[in-house]
Amino acid sequence: MTTLDDPTGQGFVPGRHLFDSYGNGGFRFANMSHKGSVLALPSGVYAWPVTQFSDLSPAHFERVLKECKSIDTLLIGAGDTMAFLPKPLYYFLKDGQMAIDVMGTGAAARIYNIMQSENRRVAAALIAVGQA
Repeated sequence: MTTLDDPTGQGFVPGRHLFDSYGNGGFRFANMSHKGSVLALPSGVYAWPVTQFSDLSPAHFERVLKECKSIDTLLIGAGDTMAFLPKPLYYFLKDGQMAIDVMGTGAAARIYNIMQSENRRVAAALIAVGQA
């Protein structure tokens, strides 16, 4: 397995990919593994510097809003459990005209795979679970 990386060092793999597995602090997809959280967007999968749900801020979603015209649904994997977005962050994301669903990371990864398999316009912001 290789890791999520690109020549710029920003952690990126182009294209839309299904998640093969998650846990142990990371994800497996596209014949590679990545330790840490990820953003799965229409342009590709990016490393995402988020370790816990309570740290989320609008800055963490700038890349999502840049691609929002290609996204109908944004799934947010909150970690081990379901959580609610703070209202300011929710309204910030609603400006992108996307449906927003927050749930545990496992559920979000599974639903992302289903919606992706159906060729739906879905994106996911997934906080890694089982981190050391």
